Amino acid sequence: MKCLRIYADANGESHFEDQDIPLTPLELFPGIPPIYLSAWEQAKSVRFGWVPAGLKVADWHTTPVRQFVIWLTGWVEFETSDGDCRRCEPGTVVLVEDTIGKGHRSRHPEEGQFNVFIPLGD
Repeated sequence: MKCLRIYADANGESHFEDQDIPLTPLELFPGIPPIYLSAWEQAKSVRFGWVPAGLKVADWHTTPVRQFVIWLTGWVEFETSDGDCRRCEPGTVVLVEDTIGKGHRSRHPEEGQFNVFIPLGD
């Protein structure tokens, strides 16, 4: 499974990295084809969110905690401090780790969007 990672380097500049989260087949029920699951991630909690219509987050910002963010509806466009831009469609999983440094910018659709935040352990 593909995941986009946003992280800060030692100088505080933010960057993207494409990561692959390995999935392993697991037969949960006899006679039913297996499903594919990743290894467990230590999560603290889950939070659901609504980004209101017309929200503009054009300023640089860091993430408050290391977390997975999953967009359920709408798109988001990220820009890292190294000048790279990525557009993520609904269903995209992003590992946001730039808790220090300059951070990143994000742009959202006019109609608003739902997302899920999953803070991770260290």
